[in-house]
Amino acid sequence: MRTSLVLLSGRLLDPVTGAFLPQTALAAAGGRITALGDDREIRALADSATTVIDLKGAVVTPGLTDGHLHPVSGAELTHGLDLSGCADLTEVRAALAREVRRLAPGAWLHAWGLDPNVFGDRPVEAAALDPVLDGVPALLLLFDAHSALASRRALELAGVDGPRTFDQASEVVCDAAGRPTGLLLEDAACELVERAAPQPTRPERRARLAATLRAMAATGLTGGHVMDAGGDSLDLYRELDQSGELPLRLRVAPWCPPGTDGDGVRALIEQQGTGGRLWRVDGVKIFMDGTIDNGTAWLEKPDCHGESTHAFWPDPAAYTRVVGELHRAGVPVATHAIGDAAVRHVLDAVDRARTTGGPAVRHRVEHIETVPDDTVRRFAELGVIASMQPTHCCDFTRADHTDNWSRRLGEERAARAWRCRDLWDAGARVVLGSDWPIAPYPPLTVMSGARHRRPTRDLTQPPHGPEQALTALQALQAMTVNTAYAAGEEDRAGLLAVGHRVDLTAFAGDPLTTAATDLPELPVVLTVLDGRPTHRSARL
Repeated sequence: MRTSLVLLSGRLLDPVTGAFLPQTALAAAGGRITALGDDREIRALADSATTVIDLKGAVVTPGLTDGHLHPVSGAELTHGLDLSGCADLTEVRAALAREVRRLAPGAWLHAWGLDPNVFGDRPVEAAALDPVLDGVPALLLLFDAHSALASRRALELAGVDGPRTFDQASEVVCDAAGRPTGLLLEDAACELVERAAPQPTRPERRARLAATLRAMAATGLTGGHVMDAGGDSLDLYRELDQSGELPLRLRVAPWCPPGTDGDGVRALIEQQGTGGRLWRVDGVKIFMDGTIDNGTAWLEKPDCHGESTHAFWPDPAAYTRVVGELHRAGVPVATHAIGDAAVRHVLDAVDRARTTGGPAVRHRVEHIETVPDDTVRRFAELGVIASMQPTHCCDFTRADHTDNWSRRLGEERAARAWRCRDLWDAGARVVLGSDWPIAPYPPLTVMSGARHRRPTRDLTQPPHGPEQALTALQALQAMTVNTAYAAGEEDRAGLLAVGHRVDLTAFAGDPLTTAATDLPELPVVLTVLDGRPTHRSARL
């Protein structure tokens, strides 16, 4: 097979040992590494049609994979005003006022990334923003993407004038008189207002998605574990793949919502393995709870407001039955479980499914924000992947526990936040991701946060739970070898080895010796997917 790509003068980093390989060059063909060696012998494998790149001493690792992201919905949700940089209510109001001045009469204002901590001790409600949103239809997505704040005019246009009943744990929050406050909890409630707003055209959505994925590749990402498949997202991936515009390798887990009947579960099973050259459906995503910040997580004891007491599935036993059916069919389940009760129930369900037989399946839990010691140990015992997002801890909580998340939980549970190191040391496979658009997707930011656990906005602040920090090598493994293992691809991905995929990331320096706080600024000089450069800096 003709050599398609040759990389020369590189420093090839082994993510298992953290040491550099003795070889300085590699050759690839058919999307696989075909040879490792010195520059002279690898250069001899090239012909006139081979792409030859001199790395000039750049450090090469296996391609970085985000363990949890939402490309299609994220590309749509992040279209509008970014409020993630606003630290208090004054800044939010100023940003909204500037945006209102730019709006055409009657146009909707869309914003995202709103941090509930900006409200301080005030309730999260639209009244706090009335001075700048009077008469303006506005929908502001909170940072967790599980809740939104709708202006009075938006509620009026959507016909939302009181409480609603839903089949899942969702709520239109209302005051004592039954009037909506503007706060909408979980998808079903948010969709009431989303449907009233003008929708982008399909060509607009496709273009936004393509641009988003290109930007991800430029940060060093070569792959992602996608935790949704709503609407026409699979068709969009198919189109981009067929046209050669898909710059990430995507593993997609469609959502199985509460109330899914037997036919629905069988349809999810039949969908497994479908896809294209660079994407495939592999797994199912299920929500066991919501979020701690908006009181919809499932905790073993209520939070300080008496909230977060119920599962997202009205009947948790139904979830257990679905997991059992998917397990027997060999389908891995990725369950969103944030609160301690939710995580415990997921592990119980996996334990029960394993006792009923079936193939070995690598199930996973997403988020795991607070859990006690006995739960930590069970991950390794049951072979359950711990999929975590350290930047959520960095950017949405504080070491002194004065943030909304910590205040809701109280000292004991806030002190066991994002136990990445405890899970690792207990023998669990820890996978790191961003959960974009909840947090920024650049993988070096995610790896950095796992190491320093400090607020990205102010790295001089103390870390939240420094004992839970990962080492530099562990953080790299959590986005290379561990993501490959979670996908059942350790025999063909996650290593710089002959026969493995040519999904590579190259840096101007060594990510293992770069200080944690400096890591996000380490230049990515080359990203390669399936043997094809998807990003190449001017340095090369």
